[in-house]
Amino acid sequence: MDICTDDLHYLELTELAACIRTRKISPLEATRAQLDRIAALDGELGSYVRVMADAAMAQAEAAHAEIAAGRYRGPLHGVPIAVKDLFWTRNVPTAAGTVVHGDFLPDEDATVVHRLNEAGAVVLGKLQLTEGAYSDHHPSVTPPKNPWNPEYWPGISSSGSAVATAAGLCYGSLASDTGGSIRWPCAANGLTGLKPSWGRVSRHGVFELAATLDHVGVIARSATDASAMLGIIAGPDHADPTAVLDPVPDYLAAAEQDVRGLRIGFDAKWSSDGVDVATQQVLGEAIKALRALGTDIVDVRFPDVKQAVADWVPNCAVEAAVAHEATYPARKDDYGPVLAAVIEAGRALSASDYQRVLLRRLELRGRIASLFETIDLLLIPVHPFPPLTLAMIRTLGDRPDLIARLQEYTCPFNLTGHPTITLPGGFSAAGMPIAFQLVAANLDEATLVRAGAAFQRVTSWHRRHPSLSAWRQH
Repeated sequence: MDICTDDLHYLELTELAACIRTRKISPLEATRAQLDRIAALDGELGSYVRVMADAAMAQAEAAHAEIAAGRYRGPLHGVPIAVKDLFWTRNVPTAAGTVVHGDFLPDEDATVVHRLNEAGAVVLGKLQLTEGAYSDHHPSVTPPKNPWNPEYWPGISSSGSAVATAAGLCYGSLASDTGGSIRWPCAANGLTGLKPSWGRVSRHGVFELAATLDHVGVIARSATDASAMLGIIAGPDHADPTAVLDPVPDYLAAAEQDVRGLRIGFDAKWSSDGVDVATQQVLGEAIKALRALGTDIVDVRFPDVKQAVADWVPNCAVEAAVAHEATYPARKDDYGPVLAAVIEAGRALSASDYQRVLLRRLELRGRIASLFETIDLLLIPVHPFPPLTLAMIRTLGDRPDLIARLQEYTCPFNLTGHPTITLPGGFSAAGMPIAFQLVAANLDEATLVRAGAAFQRVTSWHRRHPSLSAWRQH
């Protein structure tokens, strides 16, 4: 069987890259096939805000000519990808899921978009997100639908990125994560997501939700694909002084290494208290697979995160209020109720209360950094239950306990800035994907992709895809 001709739209990004490099598939063929598939399916799925068909075909034609002339730029050259609609794209509207920025036309690309273009990637279009990348869509926006089952939550702000990648409407996507917005959509859609360390990837030209919590990352079909994308977008940036200056490792090379001898921490109590049986089973099977690969599973005790989870909202709220001060409250009527409410909360928080949040955040960061003196990775759930139905999600406003449980394994690592990778690990009784996370020390994304790729060499969960023919019967 030739992978270059079998289920083209579900190839991994790096598989397609190999087909393009060896000229078994041209960028023009791959891009036209993707645009045709988007036209056929995305009217129902709703993952794209805007398809940039003409620009994409022009990029594909340029890539085809360069590769034919022997000028191959690397693993993204000629590969169709897409970007969340909070990344500036020059002369293309970029609204970040809002009405208030609906007419914004950037005069430059975000640094990460520029780096994709320099790598020869084909940008298919802009992907849907929640308003301002917070927790709900503007009332005027129709949310993307989960391709595994439209009655289930597709995840939060980066849901468009996940839906498009899962449904075969792009080969990978740029996303962002402020409290779980790469990890929840990846868990819900059976994908691999990489939230790098804070500062590993430039935020220049990216709409802010909360500057010190926002992480720019990738959603992909495999850890190897994620490593290829991260290697392109990571690194210092003179336009973003908060981007770290440390050199960028060769993530693709790291993805080929074995994991023998890695120490993986596991807090059995934290990962089982209130965690449903199916999720615990996924964690257990992941541990078995990683142990068989030669890793050492180490018992650890993770710091209590209840206060950190409670602190995430006021921390985010203050930063969101600053991010939106040019348009809120001046254009308050253009805001949806959920984003408006968090901005109001941020405007109302006292300086002393905010300072207490920051001090507790520093303490948490130190405690977790100390933990990584004794382990290389930490294995945890993404959330303590399989993907939720939309009916259950609609009750979240009345269920602060459920919101806290949803955030327990994600937002602490936005507060501390540690990198995480989300990996598919099984399915629920309802046939929905279940994932788990690995967390690494600050700036150690190389170990994440190393472990993720090793796990995926001996499992096939990441190769399962939704049956859109079955989905369309709903």
